[in-house]
Amino acid sequence: MLAATGCGTPPAASPEPATTPNGTATASASTAARPVAVPESLAFTGTTLSGERFDAASLAGKPAVLWFWAPWCATCAGEAQSLGDIHAEYGDRLAILGIASLGGADEMKDFVADFELEGITHLDDPGGKLWKRFGIAQQSWYVMVDRTGKIVHRGYLDDLQLTGKVRELTA
Repeated sequence: MLAATGCGTPPAASPEPATTPNGTATASASTAARPVAVPESLAFTGTTLSGERFDAASLAGKPAVLWFWAPWCATCAGEAQSLGDIHAEYGDRLAILGIASLGGADEMKDFVADFELEGITHLDDPGGKLWKRFGIAQQSWYVMVDRTGKIVHRGYLDDLQLTGKVRELTA
């Protein structure tokens, strides 16, 4: 059995996901040409490291990997190349979203540039709102969502486990 320890814990926050009165969110006109049912797991928004608004509804209908990381985390640095490789191989079939916290915006941008992860969207989650929403207690952790929006994994994965889960999601 493989055990892993994280680099720290996220700041406390208590977010509420955005939903319609019936509990389902729909993609806005800016994210889809036609309305798309958005599962609860993807009913959130954030701000990218470049300051742009991001709506996770844009990920609906496609499997997704949410990667929770911090810029000073050695484990995260060790996994960065694997995520870049996965993005290069599976990017047309799989969405990858980095969710950074526990650091400053400049350090996060440097991390992305240093590990050549610019092709992956990364959110700045300074208050840990999204970390809390997904029950993330440490980094580097993953939340994997299948194409229906069902969360199929939450927790740490080493490189081989991550690659195996990605293969399952994109099969």
